[in-house]
Amino acid sequence: MLYLTRKIGESVIINDNIEVTVVDIRGKSIKLGFTFPSDATVLRREIFERIQEENRAAAVGDDEALAEAIKGTAVPASPKSDSGGS
Repeated sequence: MLYLTRKIGESVIINDNIEVTVVDIRGKSIKLGFTFPSDATVLRREIFERIQEENRAAAVGDDEALAEAIKGTAVPASPKSDSGGS
């Protein structure tokens, strides 16, 4: 892992086309700004890991594992009427 020291307004450039700028520092939190190509994907690590877990569960075809991976995120579908009319 690379560690860098940057001040507010200072940046780093990654692969010639991604710029990360320190926007604000407050206590133990920092705010970063990113400039990157529109075809790049940027995800917070926890979201990335959740997607990976859901993909693994879906690939295995284990409905129980998939349900566990997405636990609490699914919105129940509204029941359909069998009356045949609208």
